[in-house]
Amino acid sequence: MTEDKKAANAFSAYLSEVGAEFKKITWPDRRELVDSTCVVICFIVILALIVLCCDKLIMLFLDLVLK
Repeated sequence: MTEDKKAANAFSAYLSEVGAEFKKITWPDRRELVDSTCVVICFIVILALIVLCCDKLIMLFLDLVLK
């Protein structure tokens, strides 16, 4: 077998395995997807508020130190 034929067979086997794995995927239903999205958005908002508070505290501290 030539190298090209071996590579083609290996790629074909790879695609076959990918297809088999895709058949095992279970996608979330609409309700689960909406719930997960809400959790992620809430987490991002909370994290943004924490970063904002830390930024304001650091700015306040620097203003006190530099004045």
